[in-house]
Amino acid sequence: MSDFLELLAADVADSSGASGMSGAPDSSDSAAPGITATNRVRTVLFECLFNHLADERVESLFTILGFEHDFDCYTIAGYPARSAARTAKEIEKIVADFGGMCLTAKRPIGNSTAVVALIRPVGAATPEIICNTIAPSFAADRPIALGPQRTGADGAMRSIQATLYCLQAAPALAATVQPLPRPLRTDDALPERALIGDADARDELVRVVYGSLTAAGPDDPTLLTVSTFLKFGGSLETTAKELNVHPNTIRYRLKRAAESTGWDATDPREAYVLITAIALGRVAEA
Repeated sequence: MSDFLELLAADVADSSGASGMSGAPDSSDSAAPGITATNRVRTVLFECLFNHLADERVESLFTILGFEHDFDCYTIAGYPARSAARTAKEIEKIVADFGGMCLTAKRPIGNSTAVVALIRPVGAATPEIICNTIAPSFAADRPIALGPQRTGADGAMRSIQATLYCLQAAPALAATVQPLPRPLRTDDALPERALIGDADARDELVRVVYGSLTAAGPDDPTLLTVSTFLKFGGSLETTAKELNVHPNTIRYRLKRAAESTGWDATDPREAYVLITAIALGRVAEA
């Protein structure tokens, strides 16, 4: 992929030098090379991000497209209501109307094509507001993924990857969560993303969730309490009997665990997140 990037970057540089890349396109014929060069830069950029590349060359491509160093961004991805090109154009216009900047690309997922929008934060318009506004451009019967806000080229790559994995994981999530949230936040699909190979999701489950359960040290009963509660199917009485404590003690420990991890073991869906995090954490420690 590195050689591929070098060749494409050189091609972009030649095109950019010829066209100047200095201003917005106009109606004259001389604007056409600039538009072509901009599209090439965008194509190269997304090809890099889709392939987990976010080095200084990618940062340079972002700069050419107006995303300055250490920019903040988030990703929204979904399946087009009509054509991918029309959906991308509609999203770009909506974000521009809010006064923001947006880069779009299409990406195959299985037998479908998703439209990915990388968006810089827009004033007081939250990602949820932007997502709800552009939602009609996506297929109504299919999921929309909203990625985390991140910083810089590496953050953009990770936000994009999270949304793509989220879309891939959505069918598995739909089997247990009805209806699916719209938008579907990438954190909503952490276990499924980890299971299909998302290293960032796996890292978050181990480092953040499992790490919170073990943060107080080996003598703290939080991990033992949560894992025992989950082992016995969420039975307070059985867990209390197994650990030789009062059920109210189990309630207190579970409440404290929910506050520290952000996931409640008494909720069936959130229990699954904890089960996955504990399993991955124990594997990582082995």
